[in-house]
Amino acid sequence: MNEERDDPRALQAACRVWRHWEDGTVMDALPPDCRPVDRAAGYAAQAALAQVGGRSSLGWKIAATSRAGQAHIAVDGPLAGRLLEGRVHGDGATLSLRGNRMRVAEPEFVFRLGRTLPPRESPYGVEEVLDAVEALHVGLEVPDSRFADFTRAGEAQLLADNACAGQFVLGPAAAADWRALDLAAHRAIGRVRRADGSTWQREGLGANVLDDPRLALAWLANELSGLGLELAAGEVVTTGTCMPPLEIAPGDAVEADFGVLGRVTLRFAAD
Repeated sequence: MNEERDDPRALQAACRVWRHWEDGTVMDALPPDCRPVDRAAGYAAQAALAQVGGRSSLGWKIAATSRAGQAHIAVDGPLAGRLLEGRVHGDGATLSLRGNRMRVAEPEFVFRLGRTLPPRESPYGVEEVLDAVEALHVGLEVPDSRFADFTRAGEAQLLADNACAGQFVLGPAAAADWRALDLAAHRAIGRVRRADGSTWQREGLGANVLDDPRLALAWLANELSGLGLELAAGEVVTTGTCMPPLEIAPGDAVEADFGVLGRVTLRFAAD
């Protein structure tokens, strides 16, 4: 698949997804006349989202990188989605949960590319992909879906839905030598402080991300290559939650603490 944007079915699907995303509303399913029937059609509809919304793509997210996550949305493997301009925020951002039905935050390992990986016939190896990385960041994703029951929407529609992308908060680049660390064994703590002042936390592990966040990054490079797309220098890739998602509510503050790799925080408006 390339980035052609004149497929009327894909454009129609993207228009519907974007309208629901902007309005904070949901649908049961895309209409039959534009509903994607397979993975390729789902990605084609996703590719049209940036055009429909007038937004640049700043990078990529990977959904369903844990077995539990795949089972939850009834898919057999990971899904790639786009991080769109206006939905990506800096550390400490205050976000609104208005219209968000998932109500979770996900601590994630994030890679920034320093060199472009173009599409090609042969697959990329993990070390080759890592050589193209400029920096490791930590991040918090606040996913959402435009389907009333996203657990039953199916792979193709979820891809059209931008792999349940919502908002994303990008933390600072790690100061530590992350290349010397075993990211699969690296632990993270997600903390939620409620509006009433109470706090709770949950632990995660890099191995929860496709067995290793570096493997997830390589998966994305090859997924995009198979679609005829490049993973471009300057883009960021957030690799999926490293722990069960953190349940959140308006007024909460969230912190993802990755130890020597850094911390990232966000706050939700009381709405």
